[in-house]
Amino acid sequence: MNEAIRPGIDNQAHEGPELSVIVPTFNERDNVTVLYRRLEATLANVVWEVVFVDDNSPDCTWDVVRELAQRDSRVRCVRRIGRRGLSGACIEGILASSAPYVAVIDADLQHDETQLTKMLLLLASDQADLVVGSRYIEGYKSEGFNRQRAGASALATEVAKKMLRVEIADPMSGFFMIRRDRFEQLAPKLSVHGFKILLDIVATAHGSLRAVEIPYTFGARQHGESKLDSMVALDFLGLVFAKLTNDIVSLRFILFAMVGGIGLVVHLTTLFIALRLFNAPFPEAQAAGAIVAMTSNFVLNNFLTYRDQRLKDFALLRGLIAFYIVCSVGLLANVGVAFSVYDQEPIWWLAGLAGALMGVVWNYAMSGLFVWRKK
Repeated sequence: MNEAIRPGIDNQAHEGPELSVIVPTFNERDNVTVLYRRLEATLANVVWEVVFVDDNSPDCTWDVVRELAQRDSRVRCVRRIGRRGLSGACIEGILASSAPYVAVIDADLQHDETQLTKMLLLLASDQADLVVGSRYIEGYKSEGFNRQRAGASALATEVAKKMLRVEIADPMSGFFMIRRDRFEQLAPKLSVHGFKILLDIVATAHGSLRAVEIPYTFGARQHGESKLDSMVALDFLGLVFAKLTNDIVSLRFILFAMVGGIGLVVHLTTLFIALRLFNAPFPEAQAAGAIVAMTSNFVLNNFLTYRDQRLKDFALLRGLIAFYIVCSVGLLANVGVAFSVYDQEPIWWLAGLAGALMGVVWNYAMSGLFVWRKK
C-alpha cells in the first residue's frame, strides 16, 4: 500500500505515475481548470497524471487543456477529430495513459474527486480490481440529480442487472477506477460507441472483476450543459442487445437494424399507398417504396446511428447521393426478388418484406465504407 501513495510529486521525473485520471470532455472549457485544481489538491500525495480526451469541442476546451499542459507536465490532451462519444473517449484515454491504475471522472464537476484516494488504496492493496462510485448504496448524497434523470437511470440499472446479470448496484455510473491490466484484457471487446462504458466493462467481464462500490456526493453542474439526450436510451438498448449476443453483432449494426425496421414500415406504407390509392403497377410501387425508405433510412442513420460522424451542409447532400449509389445494387435485388415473390403469390406485404430484407446487410457494409467513412 505504501507503494501506491507517495509524498510529493518530485519523483515523477524518475518514476511513472501511479494513477491516471481520464476526463472525457465536450464544451467544458469553464470546468477543466477547476477540475485540475481539485485534482491537484486531492492527489497532493499521489504520483498522478490527468488525460483530457476532447471531442474537438466548438468552445475550444482542448486549447484550455493545452495551456494547463504547458505549465504542468502531468496534464495531457488528446484531441479527437471526426470521432464522438463518451465510451470511445474513455477507451482511447485509458489506452493512451501509463499508470497501473486508471480512473474515469466527468468534467462537469458532479463527481466527487475526493474519493479518488480511497479508490486507489482499495486497488493498490489488492482488495479489488474495480472500484465504483455508486449512487445506490448507503451514504450516497445528491445535489444535482433531478428526479427525471434519476428515474431513468434507476430503470436502466434494473434492466441491465436483470438482462445482463450484472451484480454491482450501479453499473450505469460514470465514476470509477480500474486496474490497467484488467482493462487491457477487456479493451478489445468493448464498444467505442455509446455512453455507458462501465456497463460495457462489467458485462464483458462476466463476473470476473472483483468490484467494490463506495458512496459519494453527486454535485450540481457548475457550467455548461449535460451531454445526455434521448439518444442515450437507444445507445443503452443497443449495448444491452449486443452483450446478449456475446458481441456477435456490434452496437452500431443494431442501431442500423433498428432504423431499418422503421424503414421497413415506411417502405410497406408507401407500397400500400401506391398500390391502393394510386393504382400503380407493382414494380413501380415497390421501387417507390424502396426509394422513400432509403431516404428516411439515410436521415435517421445520419441523426442516430452515425451521429458521431454526422454529415452536414454539402456533405449531407453528397452523402445522400452516395447512399443512393451504394444501395442501388440492393434496390435492384429488392425489386427483382419482390416482383418474383409477388408473381408467384400476389400477397403485397410478403413480396415487399422479401424485397426489403435483401438489402440490409449490403446497405450497412457499403454505408460504412462510402457514406459515413472515417476521415
